[in-house]
Amino acid sequence: MIPEARPQFSPHNAIAAHGALSISDLHKSFTIGGAPMPVLEGINLTVKPGEFVSIVGASGCGKSTLLRLIVGLDDEYHGEIRLDGERVATTSLDRGIVFQDHRLFPWMTLEQNIELALLNTDTPRARRAQIVADHIALVNLKGFETAYPHQLSGGMAQRAAIARALVTEPKLLLLDEPLGALDALTRVHVQNELQRIWMTQRSTMLMVTHDVEEALYLGDRVVVMAPNPGRIRRIVDVDLPHPRDRAAPLLHRLKDEILAELTASPSAPANLVRLPGREER
Repeated sequence: MIPEARPQFSPHNAIAAHGALSISDLHKSFTIGGAPMPVLEGINLTVKPGEFVSIVGASGCGKSTLLRLIVGLDDEYHGEIRLDGERVATTSLDRGIVFQDHRLFPWMTLEQNIELALLNTDTPRARRAQIVADHIALVNLKGFETAYPHQLSGGMAQRAAIARALVTEPKLLLLDEPLGALDALTRVHVQNELQRIWMTQRSTMLMVTHDVEEALYLGDRVVVMAPNPGRIRRIVDVDLPHPRDRAAPLLHRLKDEILAELTASPSAPANLVRLPGREER
């Protein structure tokens, strides 16, 4: 658990120089049976440096596709994606990603798996060792440097994957259901760890999750998507500082509202609504 004495933190008051994400009029289609099938339609989103933004929505609404476009794994789309003003065209060390599966190499130790992300950089060997050690400490895995993935719990392996993604100091960290495979108790623990890491690093983070409670607990804002095709239905402001109290009435109220939105009968695209009111960021 995060110590109660930890100062409260809000990214809106933090000084962050990098990690501004801008998505403008984004459209994405797949070709199925020779015919185009729209997957994302008219996505417009801005994320400030240092923000943690969560994305929720029904399966098939294009959440993971959106992350793939942002990280640069797919460049076939219409519209613009820019990070700090530069158009996203391919993968880059400026953008890290963590998947639901930790994807650690089983024949490498935890330390070697994390260092792997630095091998194609010009970082001197001695400096690499220090960076890896710092990030192992950041994710609370000191003492497990020489452990292999099969010797780690699921939560430890995911924290190692987060360290590997952060070790290159990306401007933006993308998280694609990173805690989805964990049991309930481990998931709560890693949520707390992820919040602590974000508060320490102050990196811009964008996370896809099916867990509305998780989205609200971690996110400064929650983007609610609607399917067929995927589009932004609401952007919900979570006006609470970090670290957060899971029992906060605002979290429970917003959870009920978002779940009602997600479980309602399919309807025509709704106009974008912001809950509760706050000036556009």
